[in-house]
Amino acid sequence: MATESVIEISGLSKTYGSGSKQTLALNRLDLSVRRGEIFGYLGPNGAGKTTTIRLLLDLIRPSAGSASIFGMDIRADSVEIHRRIGFLPGELSLWEGRTGDQIIHYVASVRGDTRGIAKHADELAERLDLDKTKRVRDLSSGNKRKLGLVIAMMHSPELLILDEPTGGLDPLVQQTFHDMMEEYRAKGKTVFLSSHVLSEVQAICDRVGILRDGELKAVESVEKITNVEFNWVDVTFRDAVPAGLQQQLDNMPSITDVSTNGTRVRMRMIGDFDPLLRAISGGYVEMLHVEEPSLEEIFLAFYSGDEEKLQ
Repeated sequence: MATESVIEISGLSKTYGSGSKQTLALNRLDLSVRRGEIFGYLGPNGAGKTTTIRLLLDLIRPSAGSASIFGMDIRADSVEIHRRIGFLPGELSLWEGRTGDQIIHYVASVRGDTRGIAKHADELAERLDLDKTKRVRDLSSGNKRKLGLVIAMMHSPELLILDEPTGGLDPLVQQTFHDMMEEYRAKGKTVFLSSHVLSEVQAICDRVGILRDGELKAVESVEKITNVEFNWVDVTFRDAVPAGLQQQLDNMPSITDVSTNGTRVRMRMIGDFDPLLRAISGGYVEMLHVEEPSLEEIFLAFYSGDEEKLQ
């Protein structure tokens, strides 16, 4: 049986301006986010991540295409959709002169369940180590982010849409946030988050979508997207790099990006090690170190348009 989709996007585009001054912010986006998953939406600044989120929330209107949440149209059914989701914007604007408690109770009253929501807000604030009695103007950027998370989560929404949720949070609170997201997933709820914190993405996301220049370049599981075919190899010789080794390596099709620094040679290698071992056997090898490409390298390759480097 097919997995139910919570978010379904088809051919979604957004253009700003007109005539020769048109800017294409999002280009024919097709994307499906499944119920019960944590989906990471990644891309550099200006890639179209926030535009996508604003379109989903009906804060701006698309130039073409359509999208649905919970099977409902994002425009025609936006009020009902908003009732069932929680949202944390990338730039959070709150009433500077009000306390966290006052804002929480106001938002809870708008949602129509002051007692139950406020109780859950207390629990969330305690876990995030947030002092709700302080006025917003007196909160640090990290504590404002905590307040935003409490507001987004306090009504236990079926879907969380979070734009850079952990910006400004200290490492201990980030770990608490990760635990909370995993608890959401365990309850069958869905999280759609944009993030620049790649370690966070690797830790909690089930799948990721990589956006560049308004176009979706890849949608894969975190496990699959990091399962690339090459390794970085460092060889350190005791005395000196054997004469002619650089030329040998340059002539080997399975080895590229060779660099030498003193007695150390670094290279990018695909396939079997035997040709390399034969090539370096003319010197005394003090150390041989093999490492997989980092998540940062993989995403930067997608961001820069060099996906072929991952092959």
